Amino acid sequence: MNGRTLVNLNLSKTRRQLFRDCGIGVGKIALTSLIANSTSGGAATLETQDGLPPHAKAQRVIYLFMAGAPSQLELFDYKPQLERLEGKTLPPSVIDGQRYAFIQPDAAVMAPQFDFKKHGECGSEISNVLPHLATVVDDISIIRSVHTDQFNHSPAQLFVNTGSGIPGRPSMGSWLSYGLGSETQDLPSFVVLKSGGNLSGGSAMWGSGFLPGEHQGVPFRSSGDPILHVKTPQGISPTEQRKSIEFITKMNEYQKQNNGLESIQTRIESYEMAYRMQSRAPELMDLQDEDSSTLTAYGVSEGDNNSFAKNCLLARRLAERGVRFIQVYHSGWDHHSNVKQGIAKQCKQTDQACAALLKDLKTRGLLEDTLVVWGGEFGRTPMVESSAALGRKRGRDHHPQAFSMWLAGGGIKAGQTIGETDELGFHPTENPIHIHDLQATILFQLGIDHKRLIFRHAGRDYRLTDVHGEIVHPLIS
Repeated sequence: MNGRTLVNLNLSKTRRQLFRDCGIGVGKIALTSLIANSTSGGAATLETQDGLPPHAKAQRVIYLFMAGAPSQLELFDYKPQLERLEGKTLPPSVIDGQRYAFIQPDAAVMAPQFDFKKHGECGSEISNVLPHLATVVDDISIIRSVHTDQFNHSPAQLFVNTGSGIPGRPSMGSWLSYGLGSETQDLPSFVVLKSGGNLSGGSAMWGSGFLPGEHQGVPFRSSGDPILHVKTPQGISPTEQRKSIEFITKMNEYQKQNNGLESIQTRIESYEMAYRMQSRAPELMDLQDEDSSTLTAYGVSEGDNNSFAKNCLLARRLAERGVRFIQVYHSGWDHHSNVKQGIAKQCKQTDQACAALLKDLKTRGLLEDTLVVWGGEFGRTPMVESSAALGRKRGRDHHPQAFSMWLAGGGIKAGQTIGETDELGFHPTENPIHIHDLQATILFQLGIDHKRLIFRHAGRDYRLTDVHGEIVHPLIS
């Protein structure tokens, strides 16, 4: 199923039923109509409207999503002007017309809470609270000019993950599963790992929306059974389990032939996948074959059941096994109060593992075709948030106008910082990059023209980037 080419699927319901009933399925032909499977087994490629040559520099994505919105001003976008203006109000020309979740636009300025230093041969400047990332800056591309349309957590998290602030749209991983399929038959093409607490956007962030249900993200647990209700019941032999699945499949096939529901095919495939995962998933989650130096490098300790460090190591193992899209969520970055302490705590939990993941992928030859993305849903304000009523002080509010992310591997040009913001870190002044631009670029690196990955639903065409998005060429090597 890997190595398929994209087509514009403007199909009516009747035609979709035709493909389904003949055993092909719309999703299974999504990437076969323009170019045949590559002989190397890699993803197929498209020529874009820009006349670029065929390409597919990435085979898979590991998305490290920092839920809660990390403060770019404490991590990647140093603004000494804020030190000079601390305690003062920003000029009306800057703050007029701005909306915030909690503070008033005329709140006082707060200086950066950490020192910054240039690192690596590239000289990228990052905060001293990221000592491990500092050792791999020559392998990453930092963006300082990302912006979004949403300024509250739930819609903003949905927007980054699905291209829409409204629940019900397919997630990026689902689009990629639908468009590219999987490199493995024994694991889902889209896996979700979580740590750090609850997510404002909820399960809609890895849902398949109106795409076939087989393309939704499958949450894996770091402890206990990797996936609930997949383990073979006690007292049931493998032969009995196989016969049970075959019988259920026959019953589902009968129902499909009689009522024509597309969801039944998804049910059939789910049973088959669950059966295959009964042996594959436990082996994946068992870290006994990892040497102690690898565990130490990631920061995985004995008895570690649900940490970001363990999930990063699992992400590498999933990448090795052919999973197409690996979404690693880590919550806890919402610092409306005590931003300095909060950032330091989160960096202690995540910095080492992020750097170890990049080094590990590079050592194993996986980084060149694995696209790693790091970032949250928006940034934080240059102004301080303090509220005696809410018990908040020395925090930062939501700031969708400008924030920072980084990418690595998968054909991304490493060792650079692109995009600039003004001296206050308020607005992009160079290379502004919208969330839809970022999504278009991620798809591009996997050989997909975002304008052609389309699904017709309820009488209109949908795509991940809606009607927007431009490829960010400075990011591409």
